[in-house]
Amino acid sequence: MQNIVCRQESSYIRRVVKMLCMVILALSAIGLLFVYSSSSVYALERLSSAQFFFQKHFLYLVLGLLGAFVCALFSDVFFKKGAVWFYWMSLGLTALTLVPGVGVKINGASRWLSVFGISLQPSEFFAVAFLLYVASFLTKNTSTEVLLISKENIRFVVSIFVGFTVLLMQPDFGAVVSLSGTTFFLLAVTKLSFVHMVGIISLSLPVLAGLIVVAPYRLSRIMIFLDPWKDPQGKGFQIVQSLIAIGSGNVWGVGIGQSQQKFFYLPMQHTDFVFSVIAEETGLIGVSLILALFMLLCYFGFRIALLLNSRFASLATAAFITFITLRALINIMVASALLPTKGVGLPFVSFGGSAMIALFCVIGIIIGFVRSQRDLG
Repeated sequence: MQNIVCRQESSYIRRVVKMLCMVILALSAIGLLFVYSSSSVYALERLSSAQFFFQKHFLYLVLGLLGAFVCALFSDVFFKKGAVWFYWMSLGLTALTLVPGVGVKINGASRWLSVFGISLQPSEFFAVAFLLYVASFLTKNTSTEVLLISKENIRFVVSIFVGFTVLLMQPDFGAVVSLSGTTFFLLAVTKLSFVHMVGIISLSLPVLAGLIVVAPYRLSRIMIFLDPWKDPQGKGFQIVQSLIAIGSGNVWGVGIGQSQQKFFYLPMQHTDFVFSVIAEETGLIGVSLILALFMLLCYFGFRIALLLNSRFASLATAAFITFITLRALINIMVASALLPTKGVGLPFVSFGGSAMIALFCVIGIIIGFVRSQRDLG
């Protein structure tokens, strides 16, 4: 009887994984379509090839699928045991971006390394290692124990502090916000008390305010966010053009490939603001589809997390899905002028090699968790 129940559970979780993969592939297909649509004019004008970004994005997608396949071969035990090592190795690579002559600076941020002529953003892979590290730590400790003063807890807090410091030095404030939000969520689901949650939020707000005040560009972004129309041709230009793109879409959109904002009006139209072009070309219908797909991703992802027997695998899966969902939410809200601008792309849709490969590795890791459970059963 027990074997029958196990087989039924195994069959169900396989179906849920297939549905999650179908959602991921649908988002990736949309990404291919709109990376080409949004970047073709810019690529033709600046690089003499309308397919330049599309071809690179397709290559990143293939490499991402390969990364997912490789990661799916390993069990949850492998990632749990290696979590600390993955964390420090990826952090070391991320720190290399700050070394003059080694790191590559783009748009004022030092987030990239050049490897054989290929740009690599280590912080995307650090985010994956970070979440594995946090899940591993919480597997060994309850949320209440995390708040106690001990050598292990101090070591963990110092490690996280060092990681966030490196990210802020790049600077990559969006990654810090996403990872902090995901960590807080993990603490909440591991039954952190309401009093402790309020305490953490109360301590975090002054830190957040301090980080904004010490960096003038962050304060400037907040002021622009509050009133982008005050300087529509200057600092508010990007968000104003994004709103124009979204508003132009109406219900049905202006038609795929017919965006006007991609004609050098909307900056970063194929990366951080690809959602705006999707809204312009497909209207409310396309926006609803994007939102529905991310809601399904969140639903199927958390279903998998709840079905996994391993506490580490369950927490890591919940962390990954929360992180992806949070990044999607931040990107859409920034494009819609509901949050100050941040360098956060739309998962599986925006152009970006390192992000695409890292995200598919996450999906591969989740599949590996499920395979491990089936093998044990």
